[in-house]
Amino acid sequence: MSASQPRLFLGLDLGGTNVKAGVVDDNGHVLSKSSVPTEASRGAEHGVQQIARAGRLAVEKAGIELRSIVAAGLATPGTMDIPGGMLLDPSNLPGWINFPIRQRVQDELGVRTILQNDANAAAYGEYWAGEAKSARSLLFYTLGTGLGGGVIVDDHIIEGEHSHGSELGHVILEMDNGRLCTSGQYGTAEAYVSATALMKRFRDALDAGKVTSVRNRMDAGEALSPLVISEEAERGDHLALELIMEMARYLGATITSAVHVIDPAMVLLGGAMTFGRNETQVGREFLHRVRQEFRARTFATLAAKTVIEYASLGGDAGFIGAAGCARKAVGR
Repeated sequence: MSASQPRLFLGLDLGGTNVKAGVVDDNGHVLSKSSVPTEASRGAEHGVQQIARAGRLAVEKAGIELRSIVAAGLATPGTMDIPGGMLLDPSNLPGWINFPIRQRVQDELGVRTILQNDANAAAYGEYWAGEAKSARSLLFYTLGTGLGGGVIVDDHIIEGEHSHGSELGHVILEMDNGRLCTSGQYGTAEAYVSATALMKRFRDALDAGKVTSVRNRMDAGEALSPLVISEEAERGDHLALELIMEMARYLGATITSAVHVIDPAMVLLGGAMTFGRNETQVGREFLHRVRQEFRARTFATLAAKTVIEYASLGGDAGFIGAAGCARKAVGR
């Protein structure tokens, strides 16, 4: 590769359902991307084949050869040993226990591979090439089935001593009689701010006989989902909007606790459950309510200067950030 051409990196984002991959250049520009099913139930070794397949497909779409890739970044969910390159016991990859995933992917592709937590990688993607690229520090929240998080300070990802740093969804909000989290703990932010939490609250409301247009859609055969709740809130359903705003309030309090530790320039909200972001009334109201709660609970200086906004990279943040982590590891 000539000195005038930007280096190329491969980003790999492993999820419980799909593997996303993309070729990303030194400046954070995406040259190509691909997606293949994870087929997680077939086991870790098959999963490695699917990761490699997604990576090779992205390389092929970019019109280059694998040898042009300087390094690959691999973003994975679940508990892990980042320095050791190990998956420990990821909840959405059952059976992938104590698996040396970094080495296996590196062997399969023949490219130096860097492992990172998926939420950390998505945070780094936004920091390097997305909404936070002009900021020096970032808190990033992924709203989905659970509540993930990533923290970046001066280009450094806060991984922690035991690879469990930046777990923003496991800040404790309620010490007594807290709601149950999927982690088995009580009172965590994830038990109040997540798709799982929203649907649990909605089912409780339905069982209590609350009036809602969502019930009509369920009677017609639709399954309850955050999308259905969001759509009915957009159409004016009081209960749907009330529970979404309740979640925004808890998220605002969660953000306050983390901001008081880190004091970041920016807080970004990403993930699959952002209610249409600024393109919908509900998305705008959700963000307004989060900001409102944060400003009511923090110091005046932080209330005035901390930017809280939606992330911009969407579903590409993971593989872009993974590629950025590979770039960071090999040096500039």
